[in-house]
Amino acid sequence: MESKKQIREEIWRILEDKGVARFPGARGRIPNFVGAERAARRVLSLDIWARARRIKINPDSPQRPLRELALLQGKVLYMAVPRLRELRCFIELDPSKLRGLEKPASSIKGAFRYGTQVHPSEMPKIDLVVAGSVAVRRDGARIGKGGGYSDLEFAIGRHFGLINEDTPVLTTVHPLQIVDYEFEMREHDIPVDFIVTPEEVISTDTAFPKPSGVYWGLLDEEKIEAIPILRELRGIS
Repeated sequence: MESKKQIREEIWRILEDKGVARFPGARGRIPNFVGAERAARRVLSLDIWARARRIKINPDSPQRPLRELALLQGKVLYMAVPRLRELRCFIELDPSKLRGLEKPASSIKGAFRYGTQVHPSEMPKIDLVVAGSVAVRRDGARIGKGGGYSDLEFAIGRHFGLINEDTPVLTTVHPLQIVDYEFEMREHDIPVDFIVTPEEVISTDTAFPKPSGVYWGLLDEEKIEAIPILRELRGIS
């Protein structure tokens, strides 16, 4: 069984060696990749996308084309504040307030400028989650960049009833990010229901359960103290 760290390093190296990693580079992040726009357009064919009105989506570069398309289609987006560093830890992008500003608003900097920061208690139910990935398996197992923030965002969504076990999770990746390595999926790890590349859509029919909430026993004190929403939730519970 490979460690997630080993797999991340391998994928970052492969994407760079093959020349398919785009600015700002692959290593240490959700890697931007050649073909991200085609993968985003392929997502539009999915029923789960057509039905979704409110989408939680990651703020990373490879998913920016999908964020722009979502706004142009009138979908409301929710992006996490980096590292969940503020109590109002999500940014709401409402396309009805962005006439002509969909492209700049789809960037991280633009989201802060044109969006509205909201507390999870102020958010509606989410129809679809789009997660960035470093590596994925066809059975739905997923590896992020290692910070654990995407998992925490999902857990917070579960805590506030914004997301449930049936909320679909989708990722867009380069084909080279699809692996067959064995690696551990723990209870806090988010599996994906759909993997979309520039060439294909993979329905994973994943057997992995989605995280049911915040797993306090897996969080160290330093992490809790660094994230205001966790401090608030622990104080309430």
